[in-house]
Amino acid sequence: MSMSRSVEWAMRGAIRGTFVAALGVVLIMLAAPAAPVCAQTAGTQGTGSETETAAPRRTLIRFLTDNDYPPFNYVEEDGTLTGFNIDVARAVCLQLAVTCDIQTRAWDDLLPALGRGDADAVIASIAISPASLKDADFTDRYYSTPARFAALKSAPEREVTPEGLESRKIGVVTDSAHEAYLQAFFRDSVVVGYGDEEALRQALVSGEVELVFGDGIGLMFWLNGTGAAGCCEFRGGPFQDPRYFGDGVGIAVHKGDMELKAQINQALADLRQSGRLEELYLRHFPLRIY
Repeated sequence: MSMSRSVEWAMRGAIRGTFVAALGVVLIMLAAPAAPVCAQTAGTQGTGSETETAAPRRTLIRFLTDNDYPPFNYVEEDGTLTGFNIDVARAVCLQLAVTCDIQTRAWDDLLPALGRGDADAVIASIAISPASLKDADFTDRYYSTPARFAALKSAPEREVTPEGLESRKIGVVTDSAHEAYLQAFFRDSVVVGYGDEEALRQALVSGEVELVFGDGIGLMFWLNGTGAAGCCEFRGGPFQDPRYFGDGVGIAVHKGDMELKAQINQALADLRQSGRLEELYLRHFPLRIY
């Protein structure tokens, strides 16, 4: 798959679109639940001759997600919906002292279902992009997928800058945002393109290239998995230029629902400040990518 679902997964768009997550990644932080950042219970207050009516206090947030994007959202063997996105949604609800209702839909129906009013918000690693902003408004990002370099652990230490990698062979997936970034900023390096992630990583292991450059989340899982066999590690970075790697992932809300957007933004800020967001990240991701 392509955190646009790579990022979106550099592997679902390489930001959903195999992220942080850290979150700078990253991210993530649940103190004792704060007083709800919601409108007050309906009622009237007299101020001289004026009477103001408060909006009803929100008691429920209906979230939609999908169920086949581990470790972000997936179903365990016992049928329990779980994952990083699920934990973030529940933490937001707890912070706002509201009930969480989390239902699943097919990926392609998530934003349409939100538009139909089937839910209040979508949390499913949808990248904030011009395309997605046509269908929904988004909260502040709660994670992003930075680009990272990786090298063999046995490779000499080099300064990971355009000057430090001059004349060095760097592998990258052809026609990707990561290749465009290298061509723009690492012009004096020898950029070698590969057709897919598997070929790219094999080139690093075999010594065809000295480093690879790609989606931080995809690399994170490879480095920590059996496929890499402990061969390699991150070097330098992270690189988070939104012109190449996007604006990150947010929670989608109805177009124009500024009240819910503001409430969720406050909850995310509180979770980040308290350290809870970071705690959730570390629960689901084996290595820091920021």
